[in-house]
Amino acid sequence: MANLEPVIPDERPLTPFHDIDHYLSIPRVSGLALSPDGGRLVTTVATLNGKGTEFATALWELDPAGQKQARRITRSTKGEAGAAFAANGDVYFTSGRPDPESPEGDPVNALWLLPADGGEARVVLTRPGGVSSVLTARNADATFVVAEVLAGSEDEEDDAERRKSRKDNKVSAILHSEYPVRYWDADLGPGQPRIFAVEPGKEQEPGKPATVDSAAPLALRNLTPEAGPRLREAETAVSPDGQTIYASYAKPLAKADSRSILVAVDVASGTTNVLLDQDGMSYFPGPVSPDGKTLVVVSERDSTPHQAPQVKLHLLDVPEGVERGAARLAPLAHDWDRWAKPAAWLPDSSALLVTADDDGASPVFRISVPAAAAEVSVTRVTQDASAYTDVVISPEGRHAYALRSSYEFPPEAVRIDLQTGETTRLPAPADRPARSGRLERIAATAADGSRVPAYLALPEGASAESPAPMLLWIHGGPLGSWNAWTWRWNPWLLTAKGYAVLLPDPALSTGYGQNYIQRGWGAWGKTPFTDLMAATDAAVSRPDIDPERTAAMGGSFGGYMANWVAGQTDRFKAIVTHASLWALDQFGPTTDASQYWLKEMTEEMAMENSPHLHVEKISTPMLVIHGDKDYRVPIGEGLRLWYELLSKSQLAADQDGRTPHRFLYFPDENHWVLQPQHAKVWYGVVEHFLARNVLDQDVPLPAELGL
Repeated sequence: MANLEPVIPDERPLTPFHDIDHYLSIPRVSGLALSPDGGRLVTTVATLNGKGTEFATALWELDPAGQKQARRITRSTKGEAGAAFAANGDVYFTSGRPDPESPEGDPVNALWLLPADGGEARVVLTRPGGVSSVLTARNADATFVVAEVLAGSEDEEDDAERRKSRKDNKVSAILHSEYPVRYWDADLGPGQPRIFAVEPGKEQEPGKPATVDSAAPLALRNLTPEAGPRLREAETAVSPDGQTIYASYAKPLAKADSRSILVAVDVASGTTNVLLDQDGMSYFPGPVSPDGKTLVVVSERDSTPHQAPQVKLHLLDVPEGVERGAARLAPLAHDWDRWAKPAAWLPDSSALLVTADDDGASPVFRISVPAAAAEVSVTRVTQDASAYTDVVISPEGRHAYALRSSYEFPPEAVRIDLQTGETTRLPAPADRPARSGRLERIAATAADGSRVPAYLALPEGASAESPAPMLLWIHGGPLGSWNAWTWRWNPWLLTAKGYAVLLPDPALSTGYGQNYIQRGWGAWGKTPFTDLMAATDAAVSRPDIDPERTAAMGGSFGGYMANWVAGQTDRFKAIVTHASLWALDQFGPTTDASQYWLKEMTEEMAMENSPHLHVEKISTPMLVIHGDKDYRVPIGEGLRLWYELLSKSQLAADQDGRTPHRFLYFPDENHWVLQPQHAKVWYGVVEHFLARNVLDQDVPLPAELGL
């Protein structure tokens, strides 16, 4: 007879995943910047503050040679981010910490500089509207920032006066004339992004005392004054000589649609030339080749109700194309059936490094760039089952550096030997967190014969004699893959409680080719659902999994699938649905990016695949989780789901108002639930709900709820 208790042997050593407070305190690494001489690496590390209410970020320096220990180079309560090296080795970054030399006034996100030859960081530029990000040229003394201005502002002084007027009069209203009006968790406007060149300002007044370390003031020159909101979420690339900035512009179209076009901004004149603008296509800039002659371009073809989007790489000749307003766009590795993300050129411009989702990993690949396109080859560089991001290349081209993660460890900086593919972990700001349990790669066979792969995280001690209860976790996107570490949906927190966690990649997942995506396009409740059930069947057929104690969980599109599963089968003991789509006819026009979703979501598709039409069949207890500031999946989805569960499902509230369903509501959280104290509540409530319905146990609710 199967053991009905969770698999948590008394002798098992505790890990950070057995204690949510310990887990939240693990340092989190993100971003990577390499100095032009290749001698310094800088990354950002987020740590939990003393109150446990937010993560503070700091810049750390890593040794590319792997000999010296990592060291922290910035320190403040507001934190620092967005490191970028200048050509002379100085480090620019942004921070909202107060300027020690000008403590008056409200702190804003300003541009700071950390000198290459040592010394303290100092503010080099501040403005009432703040600075969003910083860009630098690799081979020239050229620095740029992205910052917001109020529409109609004539100059920086006028912008400051307008901002002060809104603040003094407590005006928050925003008048829109274009779509969209919000994005993820942010209300768009009244500020609009612009790209500025950072240049020397007016010299100090004659006779004013100065010290030997006095720095000339800096000023901003608006390179994109007519951009309007077009640069919102734009991708940018700076030429090595700092003379041109390539950017994606959002071009408004009829009927609230839009697409991204590719433009070149001439820094000297401030003129903008349109390079690529084609119906049904969006274009985004990748890196510029070291010789400055070639720009990588990523294209994305618009989807239709029957055709999934297609992502391809191209090469664009510059600067000749900039001068004549048009250019030849050459395909790059179009026969390769993966969605590549361009990362960096080799120093001799002979090849490009990219990353791409690939069968449960996201390796680094090398794409050769010969004169003859037919000779293009794609070679996998890294051979492990890890996900690589933030790839940069050493000046001599022998090594690359990147952040690497997998389901076995969080992001860490590594050095990659580009000849052998060997990776070496660099001394890090913190050790890898210890965990118990094991990770396996499994696969099922779908009804059409397709392979449905998955990761299975198993708790310590799971065996035929002591099978583990299982949680089916469904990823969001839906165009994505379970292939990298995630802090928000981390399986090891649940394996520490004795559960096995199944992480499948059903139809619509990336990393398996265009046909695998197409299998589920426009039919969310069909092939993706049957793929998930096939993966579940394969997992529960194992002797170390208890088929009688299973639950399903998902967020965003995964939450949609959790809702769909609830209305199609009663095989699970509990279902957790986070930030989930419920009524597709309602979701499509109210999400923050309707113009994207409605290309696929026709009225017929919405009716055929909407979970709310099956609410009367739901007989499984559901935990609904939603944040009020979620604009991607608006709170109306969660509110309607909750009401219809309690009024129409087979487990509707009884005459005394009692129900097994639960609704965890976050008034000030967004799509992800980012505040650490709320993440703690999230996991605590999920554990309580699962224990009650899957294990028939009473685990206390988090004390922070005050219940």
